[in-house]
Amino acid sequence: MVNANASRFGDRAVYFHKDYATNRWEGTKWTDFQRDVESVSLAFEILGLKPQECVAVFAQNMPNNLVTDFATFRNRAISVPIYATSSKSEVDYIVSDANAHILCVGSQEHYDIAREVSRGNATLQQIITYSPDIKLQEDDSSTITWQNLLRLGEAASDACRRELKRREDSASSADIACLIYTSGTTGVPKGVILTHHNFDAAIAMHESRLEYDPETDISLCFLPLSHIFERAWTYFSISQGIRVYINQNPKLIQETIKEVRPTIMCSVPRFWEKVYTAVQENIAQMSFLQRTLVHRALKIGYTRNLKYARLGRKAPALIEAQYRFFDAKVFSKVRRAIGVDRGNFFPTAGAPLSKNITEFLHSIGINIIIGYGLSETTATVTCFPKVGFEVGTVGTALPELRYKIGPNNEILVKGDTVMQGYYNKPKETAEAFTADGWFRTGDAGLISENGSLILTERIKDLFKTSNGKYIAPQALESRLGEDRYIEQVAVIGDQRKYVTAIIIPAFEALKEYASKHKIQYRSVEELVKNSEIVKMIESRINELQKNFASFEQIKRFTLLPKAFSMETGELTNTLKIRRSIINKLYSREIEAMYA
Repeated sequence: MVNANASRFGDRAVYFHKDYATNRWEGTKWTDFQRDVESVSLAFEILGLKPQECVAVFAQNMPNNLVTDFATFRNRAISVPIYATSSKSEVDYIVSDANAHILCVGSQEHYDIAREVSRGNATLQQIITYSPDIKLQEDDSSTITWQNLLRLGEAASDACRRELKRREDSASSADIACLIYTSGTTGVPKGVILTHHNFDAAIAMHESRLEYDPETDISLCFLPLSHIFERAWTYFSISQGIRVYINQNPKLIQETIKEVRPTIMCSVPRFWEKVYTAVQENIAQMSFLQRTLVHRALKIGYTRNLKYARLGRKAPALIEAQYRFFDAKVFSKVRRAIGVDRGNFFPTAGAPLSKNITEFLHSIGINIIIGYGLSETTATVTCFPKVGFEVGTVGTALPELRYKIGPNNEILVKGDTVMQGYYNKPKETAEAFTADGWFRTGDAGLISENGSLILTERIKDLFKTSNGKYIAPQALESRLGEDRYIEQVAVIGDQRKYVTAIIIPAFEALKEYASKHKIQYRSVEELVKNSEIVKMIESRINELQKNFASFEQIKRFTLLPKAFSMETGELTNTLKIRRSIINKLYSREIEAMYA
């Protein structure tokens, strides 16, 4: 694919990265990408990499990640991405489990962790540093810098080049391409085995389902490339010639998105929840006349985009004229402020996004494509079709994929994008499939009358109160996520009389509220215990959950002064909450809510 696209696109940019020293975005030509892939491919062969051995990458999103991946594939070897936020123990485990002799690192912190791992890990033999700013430790004589790796490949012998060509010619679609280690909300991470056939099938399915233009579309690589969602999408974009802008610092995404103005960007619902709360906050601060105008605009936007365009129908002339007026005066300004004014579509998955937010975004002309998928299915299983999607669902199956509802309402999937199994885990692999070959997703769902998939809950997250009522915590957590004063929520209630919650407030918004209402406090700890603050949060929770059944509603909650984090084990690398850890760490606070 790299060679074919280099011939096709030549001097056109394949991707861009930002040089923070000059504050400029720099593009890499397809021909230069091809050259670097070849050099690193040869260097890997010289370093002793064998077909179907593993190369691990422990780095933030960087152009080097993609060069490494395709150089690994050229050797018929296996790419093993590791989340940039992983701990030393997680890196050690993955390197050992994958038997990776080579580990590429992106930053000083990653290098230091890699060196610690190498001292007690017999598997790891070679560290490669991506950034020229990384300072090697004095006793390190074996680590290779990226520039020296390129030089090593450029000076490869003819025999080495012949061996690389032999590997290319013997490649098979059944070769393992990647091991994607699940973030593990429970237990140790499992290496999901994805072959080249899995990725080829995923690319073909997306080609058939989506409408895009390689000449005009721009993809912003925002989620970690270690996440199957971003990884599969970026491979798809590169395969089609869609230019990719690589966001290297997740904390700067608000700035980056306004600079790049992508037409396409994969994201998780939390991104759009924050967009929604920011827009709602701005609306709340408008004059009565302005708010009236915006509410009228939203009503017209809903009618035009969801009652007509969604169904492939042409809106009546009066509705269309009003929409164009409001789009020019209101919606386009909102989209421009976010950075999505050139938007084509924005795939969103990984957790539920509330119906309110989905409808709001479509009403203002942001084409959110809600989808559902897993690492084990090479990302997408279902997504919104362009016409006829149902809000409240996660769309319909991609072409050639099948799903059905099994026992306990579990979603079962079959098709060419389903994994081969879990690396080194035959027992877990066997348990993941039914006797007739359907993959057990672990998610509960329903199928709508029109054939769309409705995702109801992660089965292992479902719990039952002592009164025998089943609770789906993610639905509540997603609803509360709409509120500007709430950042994170963990719903509690397994075998309890009623439902409670541990809540992390949005601290900056909370401080603004305290200042506006002249609430005195000396610390964040004191602020979250303030009776006025607690009463305010309680009223907002009650409003948000009023459409839930009484037994589902949160009866008591505790505000914490510190956010859940990966460092303490409360969150996975994909920012999912680990309920067992939260239950353990906050057992005192939880017990107090049931006293």
